Amino acid sequence: MTEQCELITIPISHYCEKARWALDRARVPYRERAHLQVVHWFYVKRAGGGWTAPVLRCGSLVLPESADIVRWADGRASLGLYPSEEVTALERSFDSELGPHGRRWMYDAIRGDGGLAQKYGVTGVPGWERRAVPVAFGLVAKVIDRRLAITPESAAESLAVVKQVFDSVADRLGDGRRFLAGDRFTAADLAFAALASPITVPPEYGVPLPAVGELPDRMAATVRELRAHPAGEFALRLYREERRPA
Repeated sequence: MTEQCELITIPISHYCEKARWALDRARVPYRERAHLQVVHWFYVKRAGGGWTAPVLRCGSLVLPESADIVRWADGRASLGLYPSEEVTALERSFDSELGPHGRRWMYDAIRGDGGLAQKYGVTGVPGWERRAVPVAFGLVAKVIDRRLAITPESAAESLAVVKQVFDSVADRLGDGRRFLAGDRFTAADLAFAALASPITVPPEYGVPLPAVGELPDRMAATVRELRAHPAGEFALRLYREERRPA
């Protein structure tokens, strides 16, 4: 069954990265079907999901949420990513807070830079989608702004939430533990590192990301600040030590 697996993604999405990381760690063979924002709606619906990516389809099995995919990959390979309810609670918290607020901040911070979107947002997408980016970028940005309620004010509020999450993670790590739930890598660590990626921009991400120096100045300053935060350093270490390629 796993030989038939397809992962429908927005390639740069941190929720899709969370799913990729789990599947790669479990060594589940899959084919990624990448699509641009908004265009992806058609493909995730056709695969049996809702409106969001990722969706994993393996034969008759359809998993429409990143958390479902991580748990399924964990069961397939006995990774031990869910040793306690504490881990599940942490993952849910990161999914509901860090994920959406980091995404909103990132979209606002990169606003207007179509060059970066065209260079880094199209990895693996069909050729016609790649060619449409210069023409459709403005319209797609407006749709995303409306759907995610992105304004300068809401983006500032989201950055404040991200910093609160980073502070709480730093507090948890303050006793010297190597991972969020103790001495082993779990789904909580995977979720935090993946969903922090719009803020930390890790070089080991599952698709190419821009170097910090390529980012707009205001965005780059915040990325540097939060990379230096204990939680940011932790997220980057997890990528260096735990992110295995397919």
